[in-house]
Amino acid sequence: MERNEQPHEEAEETLDQINKKTGRNMPQAIATGAALVILIVACLLLSVDLFVLLVVVFMILALWELRVDFATVGLHLPVFMLWLCSSFTLIATYYSPCHLITMSLSIIVSIILIAIAASAKISVGNRLSLAVAGKLSNTDASARLESSFNHEGGEQHHSRLSHVAVSVLTVLYIPLLASCVIISLTFNGHPIAHAIMLVFLPALSDTGGLFAGAWLGKHKLSPRISPKKSVEGLIGSMLFAMAGAFAVFACTYDASKWATRWWVPIVAGILIGAVGTFGDLCASMLKRDIGIKDMGHLLKGHGGVMDRVDSILMSAPFTCALLWITGL
Repeated sequence: MERNEQPHEEAEETLDQINKKTGRNMPQAIATGAALVILIVACLLLSVDLFVLLVVVFMILALWELRVDFATVGLHLPVFMLWLCSSFTLIATYYSPCHLITMSLSIIVSIILIAIAASAKISVGNRLSLAVAGKLSNTDASARLESSFNHEGGEQHHSRLSHVAVSVLTVLYIPLLASCVIISLTFNGHPIAHAIMLVFLPALSDTGGLFAGAWLGKHKLSPRISPKKSVEGLIGSMLFAMAGAFAVFACTYDASKWATRWWVPIVAGILIGAVGTFGDLCASMLKRDIGIKDMGHLLKGHGGVMDRVDSILMSAPFTCALLWITGL
């Protein structure tokens, strides 16, 4: 009996070590990741329009998470106006014949409307207060102490300009960058390949960075912002993204494309690995500044939606531009 229990205990110890090194519950993370992959692939195979709708849904969830996160430090986001303007921007960008012009005009109008709504600072109901209370109860005291908003005066009060500034930043961070994912579906006749490039390659890059950092990571990349990020993890991110890009290109383009554009997967891998890691660091810096550990708790093993899509959003304009410039 003891012999049977010993391998089980050793496996649990190994799993605990992996969880501590990666900062995640790996079985939960793998299960959640598999479910997301199935959902996204199903939407793409059924209809690209369903994928666009899925992007809108994820954006709505991400905006709610950001609203709660900023509210923990007394900053207000006009979430209903953000939902309305952002959804319109993504849907109009996809269905309009003039995609770039529509996206640009929608973002400009969104900034104006959201800035006005943020200055009014209107809040309805107590759902936000309950969400903030839940967020604070799940936040480490040490994280709050390290926040730049930490002070002894109790509840914080910000100027209207501060509320407007974070609201405009949110427009530029989520709907603008998410529009680049939508734009990639509209040119050169390869919407599914483009969607896989923009959504799955950053996720694959994160996976490569996670495993390379867990097993080989010795040189810290930015210990102050994200202690678990390493140089080895960054290299792993680039290599995994590069391998994924070669696989997508092999399944999508013919020999004539490969003859003149064989270097594109290499550039794509380096770009996605580097920019995606930068996106992770930006999100980590924002969380550290606010004083929270995770953006949310919607995705088991991954934290919130924003914790999952930060690298996707940050790398989207670069990948989209690369595909458009190279005619792929």
